[in-house]
Amino acid sequence: MISGKGGTGKSSISAAFASLDEKVVLADCDVDAANMHILFNPEIEEEKEFIGSEHAKIDYSLCSDCGICLDYCRFGAISLNGDKIEISETSCDGCRLCSRICPENAISMIQNRDSRLYSGTFRNGKMVYGRLAPGEENSGKLVNLVRTSAKELAESNGIKTIIIDGPPGIGCPVISTITGVDHVIIVTEPTISSLHDLKRTIEVTSKFKLITWVLLNKSDLNPEMADQIEDYCRSINVEIIGKLPFNREVVDAMVNCKSITEWNPDSVITQQVKKAFSKIN
Repeated sequence: MISGKGGTGKSSISAAFASLDEKVVLADCDVDAANMHILFNPEIEEEKEFIGSEHAKIDYSLCSDCGICLDYCRFGAISLNGDKIEISETSCDGCRLCSRICPENAISMIQNRDSRLYSGTFRNGKMVYGRLAPGEENSGKLVNLVRTSAKELAESNGIKTIIIDGPPGIGCPVISTITGVDHVIIVTEPTISSLHDLKRTIEVTSKFKLITWVLLNKSDLNPEMADQIEDYCRSINVEIIGKLPFNREVVDAMVNCKSITEWNPDSVITQQVKKAFSKIN
């Protein structure tokens, strides 16, 4: 499940799919802003450390304050505070140049160890998710670890379905999310920006030759734009598997840490979600 832009309802629909009758493995690959664990509160059974990057650190017992590193740093991470050289962890890109050119060997590289990979059990199967620490890099690599862990969980527990809640956009984390999957659902909404980003997202999935579906969420908020999105999808032979109206109950469900299919299993929108899911399952 991906979306060209944020806020289309991708996570809400992923949660709804994950709450249907069949046991699933749910993988939250939006590692920069993981939120599925808030909704489902899984019982964590495994936690792994993820090293996303490094930062430079000065050993002041060796530093002579010569300033060579200051002259060569191209990221503005090294500054002179009075007569003392300082390195900003948040600005450091981890390129290692300063550690290589320091004549006193006073600069070393420290691994950032704050990012994590979690896996465990939630009320409808297994869940795995990653949490990238603020300012960390290599989110695509962490996404790949989440997907690998999800596949292992599915195989070891005899679960056939893996539902992936991907990040928004079309960058590296998204490409890592969709590589090798069976189906891609692009969640969109009836706005001009969503149509623009939908086109870009379909370009990406088409390059990977993936079976792509579109789910039009909040379709009744702008019927004219909804029609434009339908016309575009029809023109490129991409099927819209569902048109969901805006429904306040979806918000109420999230506030109460439930998916819409759990909150009101007999509602019209729940039946529409089930119908969409049945088309690809």
